[in-house]
Formats: sequence, C-alpha cells, structure tokens
Amino acid sequence: MTLTLLQQSIEEVGKKLAAQELSVEELVAESLDRIEQVDGRIGAFLSVTGEDARKEAQKLDRKLREGGERGLLFGLPAGIKDNMNTLGYKTTCASQFLSNYTSIYDATAVQNLQRHEYVLVGKTNMDEFAMGGSNENSSFHPVRNPWNLDYVPGGSSGGSAAAVAAGEVYFALGSDTGGSIRQPASYCGIVGLKPTYGLVSRFGLVAFASSLDQIGPLTKNVEDSAYVLQAIAGHDSKDSTSLKVDLPDYRKALTGDIRGLRVAVPKEYMGEGVAPAVRDAVRNALAELEKLGAVWEEVSLPHTEYAVAAYYLLASSEASSNLARFDGVRYGVRAEQADNLLDLYRKSRSEGFGPEVKRRIMLGTYALSSGYYEAYYLKAQKVRTLIKRDFDEVFERFDIIVGPTAPTPAFKLGEQASDPLTMYLNDILTIPVSLAGIPAISVPCGMADGLPIGLQIIGKALDESTILRAAHAFEQHTDYHLARPAL
Repeated sequence: MTLTLLQQSIEEVGKKLAAQELSVEELVAESLDRIEQVDGRIGAFLSVTGEDARKEAQKLDRKLREGGERGLLFGLPAGIKDNMNTLGYKTTCASQFLSNYTSIYDATAVQNLQRHEYVLVGKTNMDEFAMGGSNENSSFHPVRNPWNLDYVPGGSSGGSAAAVAAGEVYFALGSDTGGSIRQPASYCGIVGLKPTYGLVSRFGLVAFASSLDQIGPLTKNVEDSAYVLQAIAGHDSKDSTSLKVDLPDYRKALTGDIRGLRVAVPKEYMGEGVAPAVRDAVRNALAELEKLGAVWEEVSLPHTEYAVAAYYLLASSEASSNLARFDGVRYGVRAEQADNLLDLYRKSRSEGFGPEVKRRIMLGTYALSSGYYEAYYLKAQKVRTLIKRDFDEVFERFDIIVGPTAPTPAFKLGEQASDPLTMYLNDILTIPVSLAGIPAISVPCGMADGLPIGLQIIGKALDESTILRAAHAFEQHTDYHLARPAL
C-alpha cells in the first residue's frame, strides 16, 4: 500500500526533510488541500490558518536549506483543540460565548510545539467547553466520524481525532478530563494518549475541571505519540499542578520487547454493558500480548461502579466554579439590552452557554450548595480516593492494566442526544483512570460493522514509557493501525 505524505510516520517524514527530498511547503500544502477536500463533510475544524501556515512553511524551508538543528516536529502540520490558547487566533471552546474571542497568549503546550517547529494549520472542533462524549455539543456544527459519516467521532476531542483519522494533519492535541482523548481515539481508529496528571502543563487550557484536565496527543501510531509527548511534556512554573520530574526519552521505550510484562485485566471492564464484539477484540489483543511474552491475570477494581457518579459530581462542581468567570463583562459575548448588572450576567450566560454546559453548571452548583456539599461533593472525593487505592493495589503486582477503551464502537449521530445519562455511561471505562490521575493510551485493536474498536492500556503514575512500550509492541504485530477510512 502506497502511503500519502500525511499517512507516513513522523520519523519517515523527518528523514525525507533532512535529506531535502521533501519541503515543508509540500507538507503544509497537502494538509491544507486535504482539509479543503474532505472537511466540509467531516467538520473537524472550526478555523484554518491557511496563508499563515504557508508563510511558516516557507520560513522553515529557508532554515532547512541553511542547515542546523531541527525540532522534533519540524515542519509537521497539526491541529490544536479549540480550548487551548493560540496567540492571534480565535479560541472559542466551540461556544457562542467565546465566538468573538481572540487569544492574547499561547498555551504552554502550544509554545512547546512551537519550540519543536511544528506548523499550526487550524483549531479543531469539540464539544462546547469540552463537555460531551460525541462532539454533538459544539455550538457551531457537529463532527462526523470519518469511518462512517452517520456516526459520531466521540468527544470532547472529536475534531482532533477525526482530523488525524481523515489524514488532514500529522497529529493533533486534545484534552482529556474523563476520557476525551481516549474515547474519540477509539471511535476513530487512531492512538490517543492521556498523560499522568501534571506531566503536561495546563497553562493556557481553558479549564473545565481543573483537578482532571490533561492535554495529550492524538496520532496515527504509537511512535508518533511518543514524539509529540516528548515535545509537550515538562515542568511549567506557570501551572501550580505541573510536576517537576526528569523526563525519559519516550522514543527509547519503543523496543518491541514485552517479555515478562505483567498484565491485569479488570473483570469490571469486561462485564455487562460491554459489546460482545468489543470483548472479543480485547481477548484477541490479550492473546497477541501473550504471544509476545506477556502474562495476564483477571483482577478486580471494585469501586469502578461508582466512578461515573463521582466523576460527574466532581467535574460539574469544578466546572460551575471555573465557568463563573464567563459573565459578559470581561471577555466573550455580552447580552444586549440588560436592565442591570445581574440581568447582564443572566442574559449573557443564558444566551452564551449551550444546554449541556448549563446542565453541568446547574448540577455542580447544586452539589456545592449549602446542605449538599458533604452529602455529594465530599462523598465523591472520598470515592475518588477509593478508586485510586484500587489502582495502587493492582499496580503492586502488575505492570499495566488492559481493557476496552469504550464499551461499544461509535454510535449514530443523534442516537443518544436526548439521553444524557446513557451518553455519560460511554465514559465508564475511561473515567476511573482520570479520577486516579494516571496515564493511559488507546490503540486500535479491531473493527465491528466497519467501525474501529480501541484497546486501553493503563499504567502507573509517570510510567508512560511502559504503556508506550506495550502499545507499540502490540501495534507492531498487528495491522489495525494501518487501516484508513475510505472518504
């Protein structure tokens, strides 16, 4: 199979650029042309940088001709989820509230990409303020799954996942609060990595739930994921939750050797509610890992059943606090014809926020209100601690935990739009990882009715190297990651 430029790995393209067999202008032109060809049907982008991207490509090509050291992501066109600030470009969070807001600074993760000389080609669509699991909550337009345009791409980073799956960019950044990188990666048949909480700076990411939000890469393969993580990880003094740790070379972890790796499979992740096709795909993946020398055993994570309830109380409470700053006074859209200040707040928020955002603000405000704080918010925090302890106990005996990323493949657009509780349960397998603050990666492991299935590999805090090693070994002995949607 002949791969187009945008389907080739970061390393392959880097070698061609170094040998000057290829120019950055060619790469960027192919990306922009592809966006023009297919994005009208997919809706992965909210804005495209166009001429600015071409100018940046010309600048990098001059540097290429002059020689000298190049960044890890030199010349690669990429998309950034539209909740990360990008200087001089709109950052809307897919909300009418910020439809007129232009960023006045860059998020640290974006600055890190710039240091490694990537090329921004556009801001990707998302669920409004990252609240949703299908990308139908964007206030501009939904995103469609490149594998079948009648289906959702997952959310809230659905635009980033769809852009990578459709071959519009080499990689994209997403944010993961309860599964918003991993679930769309699973639905779109690509690789999505949620790093350990605090490994990648959140400075410049518009906050949804501050104790859960984490930026991470969406890529075509595991090796590309290691490249992007290497570029964006690291301590940031501007983020009080940023971890001060020495970074390993994540690319060196990709040895292909997982002999003796101890794998735990939680029975709660393979039980009721998981589609038979998904269960079969995960069992086949476990058989593949066994062939490569890993050993696996069934375990229990007993507090998994409480994760969704705890998560939606905690995340909604933090959202209600974080979104209080959107009042129509300081930035964003301001309501017309308000009678007084309180009326301005009420009208601006009523007009600016969509129904899902309002639902979560109301739930969070209720949970934090006098008389309910201890019964709901405080109890949810205690459950979070129990969930983290479940993981700690398993990791005393095992190196990684493996299971499905999502209980089913992607569902049809509109199918769950009127049933928020069913929608929330789509994240039942990703939420516990977020509550515990540990890393996890989703890699393609099968297909069902023409739609991808994702395998989730979960690791110990700050042990991204091991989950990357396991994911890469699995990927090298299967060909699911090579499948491409026929747009």
